[in-house]
Amino acid sequence: MANSLLAFFTLMDNQGGVVVKDAPKFDLDLYIQNYKGRTRFDRLFLIGRSSVPLCVDALKAAIAEAKRGRDTQRYKEAVECLRIAAPSEPEANLDMAWLDNQERVNQIETNRLLTELKGYKNNLIKESIRMGNEDLGKHYESIGDLNAAAEAYSKMRPDASTVKQFIDVGKHLVRVSVQRREWGMVGAHLSKMGGAQSAEDEKALQPYVKIAQGIALIGQEKYLAAAHSFLAAEPTAPSSTYSDLASPNDVAIYGGLLALAFMDRTDLQSQVLDNPRFRSFLELEPHIRRAIAQFVSGRYSACIAILESYRADYLLDIYLQKHIPHIYAQIRSKCIVQYLVPFSCVSLETMTKAFGIPDQPIEDELAEMIQSGALQARINTIDKVIPCLTPRNSRPPLTFLKYVTTKATNSRVQMQESALQAAENYERQALDRLRRIGLAAADLELKGPKKMGGHGFANQPEYLMEETLG
Repeated sequence: MANSLLAFFTLMDNQGGVVVKDAPKFDLDLYIQNYKGRTRFDRLFLIGRSSVPLCVDALKAAIAEAKRGRDTQRYKEAVECLRIAAPSEPEANLDMAWLDNQERVNQIETNRLLTELKGYKNNLIKESIRMGNEDLGKHYESIGDLNAAAEAYSKMRPDASTVKQFIDVGKHLVRVSVQRREWGMVGAHLSKMGGAQSAEDEKALQPYVKIAQGIALIGQEKYLAAAHSFLAAEPTAPSSTYSDLASPNDVAIYGGLLALAFMDRTDLQSQVLDNPRFRSFLELEPHIRRAIAQFVSGRYSACIAILESYRADYLLDIYLQKHIPHIYAQIRSKCIVQYLVPFSCVSLETMTKAFGIPDQPIEDELAEMIQSGALQARINTIDKVIPCLTPRNSRPPLTFLKYVTTKATNSRVQMQESALQAAENYERQALDRLRRIGLAAADLELKGPKKMGGHGFANQPEYLMEETLG
């Protein structure tokens, strides 16, 4: 089996997939119980194609999940993966009896639903037409024809007459759009749901809308907006209302990671740690709260260590997998920058102890940060100083590196500029007060400028004030 697994993950790597060699911290059976609908197969199949330790178990669970449904194509894909990874497993062989029977049943059900819908349209009964399109859309979705499912669900909207029916249409379309990874369409369908809600319906639906919106924003790489969306989700609604998209644990992970990567220290304290709504989600993932608290407290290496211990878990998430390298790099860069803020000079030995990665010199990472503009500092050698603003196309020499020197601001120049600005403001205010005193002493009234007209000229207050003072 070892050779088969090696061949399978070599194939996945060649196809551009993510291969996770470390075992995640979650239990597969308990993890998948948090979800319902087609996302269960999606998550199991992704874990099976990505996790070396969980590959066989996840693929076998995915095959079992596919056989509980109607999507024969998914079943074939899962069996094919297991055949390459573990050909000796009984599930690695196609169950042709089940496959032929399910395809026949699917075709019969499709014809039946189309016939019923045609009859409803001939009778011109709006409610029956709406329900017929809904049943047809659910059937198409269950067999994996997502394009036909989206079309059937869209045809429900003209015949919807109540708020609940409009919301159901929106949820169906959002779910299909998420499966098709059409992130822009998710936002469009959510906005239409919002326009059809009353105040009570909006409150009940708020968590679903915020979570679906956050997932779509992650897909569009709008990370800060996604963080705000997750942080705003109300924890009052039961998780079953959005378990076809995510779990409460996912909300804590998505919101916490994105906030840590793209919010400053003040916002992390006020909008995450002190947020009473999001605190209910954070209690489900206490390590996320600890990581954020460590960053806010200035313990940056401890923050990074916590996140690194859970990297394998997040690389197996269907929405986070492709974004984790960028999110983690952003958090790490942010920690390094904040670590250097109080110092004018830090030894590379200290930096290596705090942020070092085995077999990866810290000098290379610092040089890249300096070149990209993320870090305002410079790396000193024994005999020369490397400027902090080096050209992007030239890499600074990295031999005999001893210190990292932050780019300090000229405090004396700043103080002088501030003093001059304060003096100018004081002089301007003093002159204005003297003019007003002069006007009051001369018993004159200051009026606004008149509109230009005829041969006259507008009265300028400055002229009047100068004459009074003279």
